[in-house]
Amino acid sequence: MATKTKFVCSNCGHAEPKWLGRCPDCGEWSTFVEEVQDDKKAVGFAARAENAKAPKKAAGATMALREVRMEREDGRIGTGAGELNRVLGGGIVPGSMVLVGGEPGVGKSTLLLQVMGHLGERCLMVSGEESTRQVALSARRLGVGDAGFRVLSETDVDIIEATILEERPEVVVVDSIQTLYSPELTGAPGGVGQVRETAARLMRLAKAEGIAVVLVGHVTKEGSIAGPRVLEHMVDTVLQFEGDRYQSFRILRALKNRFGSTNEVGVFEMTGAGMVEVVDPSAFFLSRREGGMPPGVVTVCLLEGTRPMLVEIESLVAPSPLAIPRRVANGIEVGRVNMLCAVLSRRAGLVLGDQDVYVNVTGGVRVEEPAADLGVALAIASALRDRPVEAGVACFGEVGLTGDVRFVSGTPRRVAELLKLGFKRIITPEGVPEGPHGAGRDGANGSPNGRAKSEVTVAEVKTLEEAVGAALS
Repeated sequence: MATKTKFVCSNCGHAEPKWLGRCPDCGEWSTFVEEVQDDKKAVGFAARAENAKAPKKAAGATMALREVRMEREDGRIGTGAGELNRVLGGGIVPGSMVLVGGEPGVGKSTLLLQVMGHLGERCLMVSGEESTRQVALSARRLGVGDAGFRVLSETDVDIIEATILEERPEVVVVDSIQTLYSPELTGAPGGVGQVRETAARLMRLAKAEGIAVVLVGHVTKEGSIAGPRVLEHMVDTVLQFEGDRYQSFRILRALKNRFGSTNEVGVFEMTGAGMVEVVDPSAFFLSRREGGMPPGVVTVCLLEGTRPMLVEIESLVAPSPLAIPRRVANGIEVGRVNMLCAVLSRRAGLVLGDQDVYVNVTGGVRVEEPAADLGVALAIASALRDRPVEAGVACFGEVGLTGDVRFVSGTPRRVAELLKLGFKRIITPEGVPEGPHGAGRDGANGSPNGRAKSEVTVAEVKTLEEAVGAALS
């Protein structure tokens, strides 16, 4: 008996017997996905009579949480990569489903091959894009060819399920979810219906058997993971690889994590031998310039989860030949740059209405934390006045629309990181606790405030105008 299917609008739930380009109910385009149709059931009085005659299903067995036994004391599987363990919250949770997304060539398959090399025989790789010979060539290049993990080159989800149940691995890596298909659906692999159905079947298998499943997902031209949005809701963890293809550094960020924090990031460097962990990213993102810093360059201390990370923000300000000046940003939102330019013009007295402003974050890092506001504003002010910020000076702080510099969390960790890397002066919002190692404080004008002045000083500022004066004095 052939399986019957129907097409359901993913936006409003309207069902049709055939595919339509536009939903007649909600009016959305390209929202119909194919689903398996259930057999028709009786309704009304006939349904009640049939249900009364039918045997009742047995109730499910419940269990108290204290009776749940973990296979390991920590309940997690170590990946062998400290940065990946940090982002996952300590390792892979058995029975969980992890989705890894990123642009082509960013290093998703490379990192997962190294993880499988660490797990060895406990891991099974399902390759829908490469043959077993191609996987073997990549594994030997990375030095994990003799690790012992098994490879299955298949796209039929029925065969994949049967293989997993027979092999019983602890971790299954699927590369990629867009290549799998279910024979029950007629859509092509990679379609919305196929991706949702295959992911749902793998999720049920993972939860029932306690096998961790790692899915590799493609991304669209906008940078989001391809497929239905429900795919990200199904999985337990969503990891996103970020990085410029012309840079060797890669940032691994957790967009969703049911078993850990979403604030942690992992930093890797792409080399010929694979992905190498960067334990101290601050030392890599800072340039080693001799003879002081040029105008428009400011060092900022960010906080990614529990890890402080130093980056350099560059700015270039030039007279604009256009009626509406340009605002170009790389590594930070353009809207944030526009707002800071308006605050500098209105609150700090800088004339930017006829100037083109360019802002860049070095190293291919994407900055989202508000603590970078002060660094961006000082970089723009330095470029406009063509006066460099003194060497050994760093800053952090959020800038409000009223021109005030606001306090940010994690200040002791930021100050400690700056002192470790040899910075002599730190510009911070007012109210920062006294820094470690005997760091003294001074006001916005650089004068001591009664404490014994040490080699390292913390300049506290209330407004953006005071911060510009402290940085460019």
